[in-house]
Amino acid sequence: MPMLDWNTYRKQLLEGVGGFAKLSPETVKGYGALSSAGQKTGRLDAKTRELIAVAVAISLRCDGCITVHSDAARRLGASKEELAEALGVAVSVNAGAAVTYSTRALEAYDASSDV
Repeated sequence: MPMLDWNTYRKQLLEGVGGFAKLSPETVKGYGALSSAGQKTGRLDAKTRELIAVAVAISLRCDGCITVHSDAARRLGASKEELAEALGVAVSVNAGAAVTYSTRALEAYDASSDV
């Protein structure tokens, strides 16, 4: 059984963004401009860009980004195996960040004993 009905959630999300756009059109227009700029392909193809977007989405813990970009990646021909590989990169980078920030926590701990 799925954790979430992703298709329904994606539809609700898009409706919600539409409602937000009515209340704050400049904000959503600005987001749209950023999103469009990020979708322009130069050296990376659209499928690769969407795989990167899903990997970033899990790092940010954004269900909206996960559903929109997973759907786009699939529509652009990404396989489940390709998605899993991209997600594996995100997992390893997040683990590396946790190790890096662990050193900061230890340094903060040591600094607090000097007070």
